[in-house]
Amino acid sequence: MTPKHLAAKVAVVTGASRGIGRAVASRLAQEGARVVVNHPRGEEDAAREVVNEIVGDGGDAVAIQADVADNGQVQNMIETAIKHLGRLDILVNNAGICPFVEWFDMTEEIWRRVQDVNLNGAFYCSQAASRVMRDQGQGGRIISMSSISALVGGGFQTHYTPTKAGIRSLMQSLAIVLGPYGITCNSILPGAILTDINRAYFDQPGQIQKDTGRIPVGRLGTPKDIAGVVAFLASEDASYINGADILVDGGLFVNLQ
Repeated sequence: MTPKHLAAKVAVVTGASRGIGRAVASRLAQEGARVVVNHPRGEEDAAREVVNEIVGDGGDAVAIQADVADNGQVQNMIETAIKHLGRLDILVNNAGICPFVEWFDMTEEIWRRVQDVNLNGAFYCSQAASRVMRDQGQGGRIISMSSISALVGGGFQTHYTPTKAGIRSLMQSLAIVLGPYGITCNSILPGAILTDINRAYFDQPGQIQKDTGRIPVGRLGTPKDIAGVVAFLASEDASYINGADILVDGGLFVNLQ
C-alpha cells in the first residue's frame, strides 16, 4: 500500500473545481489529506464532480463556495472548513484568472478584477489560514501558485504578470513572518500548462507546436505535473523549504536559444 504522507491533515485548495486546482485537490486527497474544494459561484457542478471523485477513491472532501476576492467570503470559507473538518494544515492559493487583453484595450474594471482575485485573494486566504495555523500551534503549509510570468513579461498579460510577481514576493515575506510558528510559505511557478485559463491561446493554429518547440522536454505541462510538486511541499520531506519559488516549466525559462 502506498504511504499516505498527508494522513490526518486538512487542506484548503482555492479554485479547485478545474485545471491545476482540481489536480491538486485530487493529489492531496490521494496522499491522505481531507480536502476543501473551493470554487466560485457557477462552478457548483464541477466542484461536486471533484468531491465525488475524491470520495469515490476513498478520500474525504467537501466543496465550499467563496469568491476569494471577497475577504468576508474567505473568512466564512475558513470557518466552514474548520466546522466540517476540525482543523487546517495546508492552504493552496491556486485561484486565479487571466483574460487575455491588449494593453490599450485594458479597462480599469478588468485590471482591478485580476488584482482582486489573484493577489488580494492570496492575501485574504493566507492571513485567514495562518491565523488558524498559528492558534493550533502545530505549524502548517501555505503554497501559492505564482507563474513563470512572475519572471518574464506577457504582451496580453500586463494585468496578470504583476499579480504573479506579487504572490511570489508575498510568500517570501510570509516565510519570514510565519516561519517562527512552523508555517512554511512557498510559491510554485508553472510554465506552459494547458488548462481552461489558456485554452483559447493554445487553440490558435500552430501555437502548441511553437511553444513546445521552446520547451526542452518537448511537451506542454499538465496539471498533474504541478500537483506532484504541491504534494511534496505539503509533506514533511519539505519541512525545511521556506520562502522558495519552484519553477516547473520543462526548462522553458532557461532556453534562450
